[in-house]
Amino acid sequence: FSQLLGERDSEGTPPLSVSLSLSSLFSTRATPCRGKNMNAMFRLAIVAALLASASAFMAPASVNTIRAARNVAISSHPPGLKLAAPSLRASPAAAGALRMGQTPSTMGETIEEFVANDDPKLQKVILCLFSAVKEIAYKVRTASCEKSSCFNEFGDEQLAIDILADNVLFANLKACGACEVASSEETPTEDPQGGSGYSVAFDPLDGSSIIDVNFSVGTIAGIWPGGTLVGVNGHDMAASLISVYGPRTTITIAWKDKDYAHEFLLIDDFSGNHGKWLRTNEFTAINEGRMVAPGNLRSTQDNPGYMRLWNYWMENKYQLRYTGGMVPDVNQLLIKGKGIFVNPTSPAAPAKLRVLYEVLPMALLIEKAGGRSSDGRGSALDLKTLTTEDRTQVAFGSAKEVGRFDEWVGWAEPFKVSSKDDPSWKPAGK
Repeated sequence: FSQLLGERDSEGTPPLSVSLSLSSLFSTRATPCRGKNMNAMFRLAIVAALLASASAFMAPASVNTIRAARNVAISSHPPGLKLAAPSLRASPAAAGALRMGQTPSTMGETIEEFVANDDPKLQKVILCLFSAVKEIAYKVRTASCEKSSCFNEFGDEQLAIDILADNVLFANLKACGACEVASSEETPTEDPQGGSGYSVAFDPLDGSSIIDVNFSVGTIAGIWPGGTLVGVNGHDMAASLISVYGPRTTITIAWKDKDYAHEFLLIDDFSGNHGKWLRTNEFTAINEGRMVAPGNLRSTQDNPGYMRLWNYWMENKYQLRYTGGMVPDVNQLLIKGKGIFVNPTSPAAPAKLRVLYEVLPMALLIEKAGGRSSDGRGSALDLKTLTTEDRTQVAFGSAKEVGRFDEWVGWAEPFKVSSKDDPSWKPAGK
C-alpha cells in the first residue's frame, strides 16, 4: 500500500489523495476523472475498498461510525466531486443487523458485573459454566467431526465432541469449589465434585448428531441448591442456561429470583473486550405467532391429537422452523418472540427428552421469558425427578399455542401407553 501511495505515473504526477479515494467510496455518482489520474484513482479505490471490507469484517460499523466516516469524506472532497447521500433509515431487519454490529462498549454489563450481587457460591457455579462454554465453543468451531469421532489438525482421531464437552464441564465444575454434585446426560449418575452449595445437571452438547453437517448445537444446564438432583422439581432451580454454538456464541440464562431471561454474547473481535461475555438482550415475552418447531413428527402416525395439531399448522400456513437441535429450535422462540416447540409422545415413538437435563432447565428459561411450558397437563416446572433418567413429552411457546397442545394432545405417561397395535389408543386425559 505504501508503495502504491508513493507511485507516480509516467509524467511524474502523484496519485490522488487518500481522502479523494475515501470520498469516492461513499459516492454513487462522481464527475469523471480525466487523463493520467484515472489509473491511480482506480488502484486507490480498490485498495481502500479492500481495507474497508477488512475493517467491516473485524468490527462492523454502527450508524454513527458510518456518519462519521462520511463527514470526513465530505469535508475533504475536492471541488466538483459530487457525493450521493446514503439513506440511514433502516428496515427492521437492517436495524437488527446494526444492533448486532454495535461496538462492545454499547452492549451492556459483563456477566461478572451482572451476577455481582448473587450468592457467592452461585456466582462461582455460573461463572465456571460460562468459562466451560467458552472452551467448548472453541472445540466445536475447530473440530473436524464425523458422527462418532473428531480429528485434530494433524488428522489424529480424538474423543467425540460431545465427550470433549462433557469433560470440559466436569473439569470446570470440580475446580469452582461450589458444586457438590454434577450429572451429565452422557453419564446419568450423580457424581460428587468436592465442593458445597449447588448441584448441576447438564446436557453437554445437545444436537451432537447434527454437528457433522455444521448445524448450530448447544449446551443445557440447570443449577439446584443442595447436594442431590433426585427428588427435585423445576421450581427448586436457582438458575438455568442454554448456550448456542452458531455464527455467534451466546448464553441465555434465567434466575429463579430475577425477572426475564438474559442473553450474553461471547465477544470474538480482537477488541479490548475480546473473550468477555457481554449482555446483549433481555427476553420478556413470547407472543402469538405462526411459527412452529415440531419434534418427533413420527408420533403423528399413532397420536391422533398430534396429527390434528400438525394439520392445523399446515392449514393455517405456519412457518416451519426446525433443525433437529432442541437448543436452537427453542432459542428461536426467545429471539423471534413468538411460536411453539413441541415434542409429544406416542406408543411407536416414545418421548425421548429427559426431565432433568433438558426439560426443566428449558422450562425455567421459557417461563421467565414470558412464555409457557407444559407436559400436556400443566407447567413442566411441576415435574419432579424420580430418577436422573425420567423422560417426558413437552411443549414450549406462547400461551395460546401451548394451550392448544394441552387440549388436543393432552398428557400420556412415557413408556406406559398402550401398544401401537391398539387402534383405540389416545393420550390420557388431564
